[in-house]
Amino acid sequence: MISIIGLGASSLGAASHEEMLKTLNHAFDAGINYVDLAAGHAPIFKAVGEALKGRRDTIYLQIHFGAEYTSGEYGWTTDLKRIKESIQWQLDCLQTDYIDFGFIHCIDEEEDLKAIQENGVLDYILDLKKKGIIHYIGLSSHSPKLVHKVLAMKILDMVMFSINPAYDLNFGDYAIGEFDERMNLYRRLEKKGVGISVMKAFCGGKLLDASESPFHQALSKTQCIQYALDKPGVLTVLPGIRNDQDLQDVLAFFKASQEEKDYSILGTFPKLESYNQCVYCKHCHPCPKGLDIALINKYYDLVCLGDDLAKDHYHHLTLKASDCVVCHHCDKRCPFHVQQSKRMQEIVAYFHE
Repeated sequence: MISIIGLGASSLGAASHEEMLKTLNHAFDAGINYVDLAAGHAPIFKAVGEALKGRRDTIYLQIHFGAEYTSGEYGWTTDLKRIKESIQWQLDCLQTDYIDFGFIHCIDEEEDLKAIQENGVLDYILDLKKKGIIHYIGLSSHSPKLVHKVLAMKILDMVMFSINPAYDLNFGDYAIGEFDERMNLYRRLEKKGVGISVMKAFCGGKLLDASESPFHQALSKTQCIQYALDKPGVLTVLPGIRNDQDLQDVLAFFKASQEEKDYSILGTFPKLESYNQCVYCKHCHPCPKGLDIALINKYYDLVCLGDDLAKDHYHHLTLKASDCVVCHHCDKRCPFHVQQSKRMQEIVAYFHE
């Protein structure tokens, strides 16, 4: 069981040791049990190791093969010798002898993937899993194309991917792939049973600042987290935390009202006015007839990708698309201008209901 909000440690390492420990302990006490350790600063590892005492078996660590910290700051490498040294250093600091999720780190280019295949890094990771030192294998990437390529190797249990409204709409340095390509990746990962841990949910903080946002209007952390959680395959969102106050801001998500989580304002932004695709956000709910419109859409999209399990799930729904009475309630409420009543009829025709 993975907490739907995890901890991104990339910025926490800049805090004092006491602040790091305070934040980590508050996070673990609050039920956060998933930590990403592609960190910006080396000191975070010893702090995490100290905070894990007495509860290592309840916390999942996401450790990256390719991130290294010999300078005290984050560095990136595909060299096998340096990776082995870095992993051992991380395990020593964390005071553990196993890795919950061992991640192939930051593969965005074909050359990087080729390098880890040819220089023994991938074999090293697979060997550690065979020995039980790594429990699950993951991949961090910003490129849908590269994720698809590694997914075809049938070695992945988890993917760390950047998901936020800006990237999904092709705004930003790491906004690789058009909306359809990115959504199809999320659906395919869910179909394959590969989870997604979300990085950059706030677009590096730009979405929280109207002057920085590509939409020229600020979103809240709660809205960004909910946006990511609504995507297929997403298991946990990993906001970057600098200190305990940042943690409290993120934990406010659990006390937020549905109105505070509502990101339907996105539908008023330029370029989103012609979105016309269901993102399963449930803003069309509740349906007067009782249909779970988001779930019907999700199963249908997965079935179109060849997911037989989704087809079985659809057929076991109490209310299906054929129960739609075409009242147009959902059409009026959809922030992304999807004609859901028309889509229900499309689904009925597909399933020959």
